[in-house]
Amino acid sequence: MASSSSTDRYAANIQGWNIQQVNTPPQYLGRKTLPIKRADAEPLTREDLQYDLLYYIFTDSTKAFVDFLAPNRPIVNFCDLYVNALYNSPKCSKVLKDKMVETPAFAIEFAKIALLTNVGRINTTMAFFPEMKTALRSYHPVPSLQKTDGNLQDAPRIKNCLKAALLPFEFKNPPPSSPAEILEKARTGQIPPTSVVNLIFVLSNSNHAMTVAQKHFDAPVEFLDLFLPINLSSQSRARVFLWMMFHYLSGPDRPNPFDDEYSRINPGRVPRMRPLTREEQAQENVDPMDEVEWGKRMSALRSKFLRELVDEMEQEKRRKMNTPAPPPPVPSTSYTTQEIAAFRQARRYGAPEGPGSRGSSHSHESRPHGYSTQESTSRPLFPLEPYRPADLSGEDPTVDRTMLQQAWHVVNTADPLDDSDKEGDDHVRADYARRLRVLARLRGKDPTPEPEPQPGSSTQVDQGPPTGRLQHVQSWR
Repeated sequence: MASSSSTDRYAANIQGWNIQQVNTPPQYLGRKTLPIKRADAEPLTREDLQYDLLYYIFTDSTKAFVDFLAPNRPIVNFCDLYVNALYNSPKCSKVLKDKMVETPAFAIEFAKIALLTNVGRINTTMAFFPEMKTALRSYHPVPSLQKTDGNLQDAPRIKNCLKAALLPFEFKNPPPSSPAEILEKARTGQIPPTSVVNLIFVLSNSNHAMTVAQKHFDAPVEFLDLFLPINLSSQSRARVFLWMMFHYLSGPDRPNPFDDEYSRINPGRVPRMRPLTREEQAQENVDPMDEVEWGKRMSALRSKFLRELVDEMEQEKRRKMNTPAPPPPVPSTSYTTQEIAAFRQARRYGAPEGPGSRGSSHSHESRPHGYSTQESTSRPLFPLEPYRPADLSGEDPTVDRTMLQQAWHVVNTADPLDDSDKEGDDHVRADYARRLRVLARLRGKDPTPEPEPQPGSSTQVDQGPPTGRLQHVQSWR
């Protein structure tokens, strides 16, 4: 192992490394300010995303990673490893999978935005489609990563997809949750020791930031600084990121294909990153004019959608305020026992005629002594029509009526409000007798007590023996 003095000479003479030249923007000095902060409908620029860093990460063709989820576990580059991990996530919808297979360019775009979500640069309050209505998230067009027609979803769905992107044996046993656990599994020969997505979650965890920084980086640089707009070249940061991925997924004891001379001399230390001048930093992550114009159009579309949504809500509110009052309730048509008795008395003695009103001397003269009408104070009585019996002059009195004819006769001639204690004629008694005979046949026995025959009655009802329960009745007469 080289001494510290030789290491310092290497850093000064070979690459001109000066850690004091690293300038982290003030808004990213705290862990809580890592997510990108933009207002609703404001586009995410290439500088926000560190697009050049993502480009170098996903275009690196070095095949160094074991894809545990692919058949025969081939050795693939990082792009294929990460995209395949997202594709095989149980939370990846069928529509999203079909789009990733149909359009490989969309799969890479989705993987880039997922990687930013993986490290915490995209928080769960962001969405990437302008028709979003909820106030809990903000819309942001991403011109550099929305060149295809695919839907980038929103950050919560992406986060759920990432959380479920585990290796098959990690669904039964919890995956490793610290860098030391991952290295221990790798040293025992378990390659890969965990999924690439879980590894990035672990390295991005603030609880392990200091440990990872002291072990692999020179202060004040940390793992998450790789994704921030700092004055270190995007290409060298991408190489350090891939070096970290191989170091933990393939084990620290294997030769790292992303090593440089410094990392070979100092095992466990990341390759050197090239600092940039202000002019050189300004030449990275430059937004082309077509992306700028597309972002403005999408922002205008979002503003139009919000105005229409507000107008629709205002119209709905005005409709509710101008809704006519419901009609008054219809008075109840139920009557008390006293009112019904009054109706019967009015029909029995006839309705008053002439100018006399209820309570006048004229109306009292036609009623028996001691009769008084109790009126309801809650509602007026309905108008009474005098009862007019049906004309029966054309009926032959010597012919018996059937049960149906008797029922029709009762409907047309009986007063429903009159007392039912009047003596009926022969037709009524014959009808009662027929009913009793039907009941006797249905019950299977005669009524108890047996009715006594009426001497001198013009109509005799034969009481036949019971014919059994629920048998057919041959005659209803």
